[in-house]
Amino acid sequence: MGFTPVILRLTGISTKAVQRLSTSGASTAVATAGARLATACSSARSVTRKEQIPIVFDRCYSSSSCYSTISLGVGHHGVDKHDDRSSSSCNLSERGSVAGYHVNPSSSMRAVVFRESSKPVSLEYLQIPRPKSGEVLIKTKACGVCHSDLHVIKGEIPFSAPCVIGHEITGEVVEHGPLTDRKITDRFPIGSHVVGAFIMPCGSCFYCSKGHDDLCEDFFAYNRAKGTLYDGETRLFLHGSREPVYMYSMGGLAEYCIVPANALANLPSSLPYTESAILGCAVFTAYGAMTHAAEVRPGDSIAVVGIGGVGSSCLQIARAFGASDIIAVDIHDEKLQKAKVLGATRTVNAIKEDAVEKIKEITGGMGVDIAVEALGKPKTFLQCLQSVRDGGKAVMIGLAKAGSTGEIDINRLVRRKIKVIGSYGARARQDLPKIVRLAETGVFNLDTVVSQKYKFDEAVRAFQDLDQGKIVSRAVIEID
Repeated sequence: MGFTPVILRLTGISTKAVQRLSTSGASTAVATAGARLATACSSARSVTRKEQIPIVFDRCYSSSSCYSTISLGVGHHGVDKHDDRSSSSCNLSERGSVAGYHVNPSSSMRAVVFRESSKPVSLEYLQIPRPKSGEVLIKTKACGVCHSDLHVIKGEIPFSAPCVIGHEITGEVVEHGPLTDRKITDRFPIGSHVVGAFIMPCGSCFYCSKGHDDLCEDFFAYNRAKGTLYDGETRLFLHGSREPVYMYSMGGLAEYCIVPANALANLPSSLPYTESAILGCAVFTAYGAMTHAAEVRPGDSIAVVGIGGVGSSCLQIARAFGASDIIAVDIHDEKLQKAKVLGATRTVNAIKEDAVEKIKEITGGMGVDIAVEALGKPKTFLQCLQSVRDGGKAVMIGLAKAGSTGEIDINRLVRRKIKVIGSYGARARQDLPKIVRLAETGVFNLDTVVSQKYKFDEAVRAFQDLDQGKIVSRAVIEID
């Protein structure tokens, strides 16, 4: 017999109505479920025949007569845990969303919304989004404060508006999209702790099929170009008016967010939500640069220009990979002091001395094997190029204002075999679990990178502080 799923949702029904369901002309499976629901209602609390109680019943019926969930009561935030009674014979991909929570479609959530560059971001109410196939609804616990978001806020990088910013998150799995593959639901069961990467690979385009998730065609064509996911639609809408709101990556500065499963990794219980949020961008970006672009080897000499959240992560990863001389370059002594804790063997204040000349002095006049630019400014772009030895690599990871250009000495580039490599991030499916493991084993110290924490209500101030240079390394906004 073919499988014909029927989704039944009953909200705010009376006990009498539930009893009618169990004795009506519905199929045996439906009638049985109705009887079970009526029993659950009466055992949950005493009600009169006319009393309306907030019951939500989600079920997928099949010839196997499996049933999924019964939920009594919707929580304050529109999400309540379910009693998962799924039959072991019921395929997850057939019955759609794995039950563990019910999200009330009419419930609202708060999110940080960017509307135009002349105005600050604001906390607004949106509908709680619903995941589609291959996507996961996350109850966001923490989200990092990144310069990429600030570029969008200041209008330096064009992006669809209004949009929810925030792109490095941790959280708890709340719901899977309908018809999501069982491998995904088994890997990320309801209630599991996860971290999300800001580059969200589709998994099937030309580049993803070759393992180059960082070049995913759909991510750039849809999310970065249009603010949507890969069916060309956003998952976010204003509460009430249903005005579409676009997504910068997953739109992580919200109480809930939708993340394609390919961009997730499990987060061990030993790692805290707040500090671990930076794994999805600051550390993710640094790991991609050190692993795939720079290809750091033991004994390499490295200079990192710009010691913010990403730059400071580069220092730790360079040390973990066995680099010998690790030179930190910045204009703030406070950041340079912290750089020594993170792995820098030498520091250079670029205001007090010529950074390029100092790097060459430290390396015996040759320059470093690898120089990393983590600011996205034309001046530091040039410093990075001039700091590498003949045959060395200049790795550019800092985003700049749209239209910015960098200066290159063409003759030196050609004659001395200088390699200039851009790197946007790591590869989510293969790298994110490794990055989590580095943090779990203590090879990467999260505590030393996260310098400030903000409450959700302080999100506007967090970006103001970032813009004013008040954040030493990385700040994280706690949402839970």
